[in-house]
Amino acid sequence: MKYGALLRANLLRKKFRLILTIGSFAMALFLFAFLAVVRDAFSRGTEVAGADRLVVINRVSIISPIPLSYRDKILRIPGVETITHNNWFGGIYQDEKNFFPQFVIDPENQRQVFPELVTPDEQWNDFLKDREGAIAGERTAKRFGWKIGDRIPIRATIWGGGAWEFNLRGIYHGKRAQDDDTQFWFRWDYFQERIPSGVKGQVGWYVLRVKNPEDAVRVAKAIDAEFANSPSETKTETESAFAAGWVKQFGNIQFLILTIGTVVFFTLLLVTGNTMAISVRERTAELAVLKAIGFSGRAVLFLILAESMVIAMAGGLLGLGVAYLAVPLLGTALNGLLPNLVLSVSMLAGGFAATLLVGVASGIFPGMGAMRMRVVNALRRV
Repeated sequence: MKYGALLRANLLRKKFRLILTIGSFAMALFLFAFLAVVRDAFSRGTEVAGADRLVVINRVSIISPIPLSYRDKILRIPGVETITHNNWFGGIYQDEKNFFPQFVIDPENQRQVFPELVTPDEQWNDFLKDREGAIAGERTAKRFGWKIGDRIPIRATIWGGGAWEFNLRGIYHGKRAQDDDTQFWFRWDYFQERIPSGVKGQVGWYVLRVKNPEDAVRVAKAIDAEFANSPSETKTETESAFAAGWVKQFGNIQFLILTIGTVVFFTLLLVTGNTMAISVRERTAELAVLKAIGFSGRAVLFLILAESMVIAMAGGLLGLGVAYLAVPLLGTALNGLLPNLVLSVSMLAGGFAATLLVGVASGIFPGMGAMRMRVVNALRRV
């Protein structure tokens, strides 16, 4: 009898149990893929951060502003190439559920500091000519069906409140799949015209590029030393460190995801291992007969491992396939609460490798027991 036919017969002898086991594998791999995608979304800022960019915030808190007058002083520090500034706006478009990040930008320097976020030159020039102009990320524009020239009303929740209206003059996109294309930008001069006089001339944070990434630490220390003992002391750090600190405000996401993933795969290992152990115990007599007619212990071990691997690969491929189709839909359902959910090739490869590992681990111990089984003792137990 060929090994393939024997393997197929063993797999199909308990069809309902086979379906349940494959289904548990599929669910576990789907959860693995989703957790990996969420972890990537939270940590993406540290991975895509420019090595030559620094972020300057108020030492007290990021919600405390910094004077606009600091800009020229920072530019005079040796090693600084260019600088821009941003403010958080935090308005509401139509409904509170329609969240997307909105920033007041410095139009003159935004593109020099963030060259990976690309806006066509013609659209950018139109933006510069329109005091009420705005630029939207490609994902946000697609989400709301915006097109160039649309009038976009946003209700301010801070900065004096009231209704603000913008003309969409451009749509930017990221050069890389992981770049954030959910943001909404509008002009600093329009912002200054609308806000109360008591908060004019205050920026949320500065982002600057240094001429040499190796000088980033030195430049950061020089900036903080420049404003030491001033009414608005600064805290300067690399963009990756700033992004990592921002993520930590949500808790230790990586540890949480790692813990959940470990529990999932440990449970999966127990379920699959138990299934294989029951299957081997049910076939004790058949395995003894196989060894009696000349099958070696290694051949028996191979059959059981092959059965375990087929179940694992079937469930793993099914789960990863569902994840590949479902992750974009989940990203849309989250309504921009997270950056793009990207299921990369490396994540799929990692999930498949984990599948193979669980398949081997769940079949090795029942298989070793069957390999060492003595024919006489096995037939006596029947």
